Amino acid sequence: MTQNTPWTRPSGRALTELRPISFELSPQKFAAGSVIIKWGDTHVICSASLEEGTPSFAQQPGWVSAEYSLLPGSTHTRARRERKSVGGRTAEIQRLIARSLRGAIDLSQLQDHTLTLDCDVLQADGGTRCAAITGSYVAASIALARVGYRPPHFAAVSFGLMEGHVISDLCYEEDSQVDVDCNVVWCESGLIEVQGTAERGTFTPAQIAEMLTRAEALSAPLFAAQREALERAGLTP
Repeated sequence: MTQNTPWTRPSGRALTELRPISFELSPQKFAAGSVIIKWGDTHVICSASLEEGTPSFAQQPGWVSAEYSLLPGSTHTRARRERKSVGGRTAEIQRLIARSLRGAIDLSQLQDHTLTLDCDVLQADGGTRCAAITGSYVAASIALARVGYRPPHFAAVSFGLMEGHVISDLCYEEDSQVDVDCNVVWCESGLIEVQGTAERGTFTPAQIAEMLTRAEALSAPLFAAQREALERAGLTP
């Protein structure tokens, strides 16, 4: 009888291992804060704008919004520009980024300003929304230094379920094959959001618990990378 061999990722990366992550500071001269986050082969430019005033519907003395797009050339086939209205996936990701920011940022510290994050994907290889959220923290922190506020660290990680194994930080090849897809947004004080979807099969409470445990552990190196980027930007805790 042939003994079953352990399942391994196509890349050979450990099931719990993150892809390399780095931040390029200030790619845009005129933005209040901007970075290019390179997370594996996923590259996203995150640009923060800080403007006086808040929308009429805002009940707080500050507001945060976000926009997201896949730029032409970022995917295997040309991503069309969404000129008149955004599609369902884009709208979902924009709302996720904005909720993540509002979940971590104390809006009362914005001093009647609106913070807008524009997240444009230069190259997509899985986990673009997680990269956008993680990069947005750095861009937002640089911008909010103008009002003397440093938000708590927040970041996001993707997870998948493949042949019963929980795998962390999915690339495109993995993301297109997993049975379950999950994104976890984690802040220094705890969870902000969990998005879990069965693509080709179901998942158990124990498996989602494993993803959450890993998200907490993986937040440490992500927060460390963010902290190093802010130090290079001249911001200290």
